[in-house]
Amino acid sequence: MTTQETSAAGVTVPDTHLAAAATELVRDTTSELVYHHSRRVYWWGSLQGRNRGLSFDPELLYIGAMFHDLGLGVKFHGSGRRFEVDSADEARRFLHAHGVPEDSVRRVWTAIALHTTPGIPEFMEPEVALVTAGVEYDVLGIGYDDIGPEARAEITALHPRPDFKRRILQAFTDGIAPRPETTFGNVKADVLAHFVPGFRRGDFVETILRSPWPE
Repeated sequence: MTTQETSAAGVTVPDTHLAAAATELVRDTTSELVYHHSRRVYWWGSLQGRNRGLSFDPELLYIGAMFHDLGLGVKFHGSGRRFEVDSADEARRFLHAHGVPEDSVRRVWTAIALHTTPGIPEFMEPEVALVTAGVEYDVLGIGYDDIGPEARAEITALHPRPDFKRRILQAFTDGIAPRPETTFGNVKADVLAHFVPGFRRGDFVETILRSPWPE
């Protein structure tokens, strides 16, 4: 990739073999929608890291951002696990294959696994916090005004988001509908409640009351 394709708003994709391999893998195995979204997550997370005065490893943040939605793919529809865990495990396999130290692998795995669990990542290591911050910025618009319009324009020019809201919701639905039980207690239950007729979300209180315990 050229510098023009890897640098925007004062943030540059790490110029490393690991980052290049991750880019190629994600570009080749996911949709254009997920690829552009994942790249934007890196930029938003990096800028929010600067805003928060956090010291983070750009390469680990990039890997976490690039792999975070891989588990939505068709090959994982029958896994019976949360897509976040499938995504995290793919990143872990990738990092192990490239000889990355275990503490770094753990950070990336955790960042991906927790990226749809609000209220926890922000108190963890910077890479964990910032993958979630990037996802929340791109999907939910949380902290929208923390990043200026010029930076937003540069990044979305590099990685456009046409009809993104509808298309990402469709991608979530397609990736999760085959395993609805994995939405118990997490935000993706809202997706199936909106878009899958007949879906009934798990209820924590009902689960307790119907447990096999006699008391």
